[in-house]
Amino acid sequence: MIGSTLVFWHWWTLGALLLILELLLPGMYFLWMAEAAVVTGVVLWLLPWLGWEIQLLVFSVFSLASIFVFEKFIGRKPIASDRPLLNRRAAQYIGRTLTLEQPIVNGMGKIRIDDSIWRVHGEDCPAGTKIRVCGVEGVILKVERAD
Repeated sequence: MIGSTLVFWHWWTLGALLLILELLLPGMYFLWMAEAAVVTGVVLWLLPWLGWEIQLLVFSVFSLASIFVFEKFIGRKPIASDRPLLNRRAAQYIGRTLTLEQPIVNGMGKIRIDDSIWRVHGEDCPAGTKIRVCGVEGVILKVERAD
């Protein structure tokens, strides 16, 4: 029978494995399940007579409760950053005024910004026109005349 062979350190081992899984996969869910496994191990250490059914119930309840608490109180409040555009390179260009080296034809064109060439979308403009980046759609910069 499985209940007679499960001991507290099995749950602690499961907790460690879930922590390793959390390191490999994003999402923060395995962290809370690992916490539930450790708590289940502590409960089993204090009450070694619990059967495997109760152990699974304790693990399930603690897993769901901790995930719920995370989602309710922590998950909806993103961590504030002093550099919110750090990994959003295209968004960093919004508001920047540039000069077209090539014309925008049929609403599409290309522009060199620093060391990269970006596709732009906006009204047709000849080369040499000053434009301002006003938005981003995927990897295409939305531009308007800066006149």
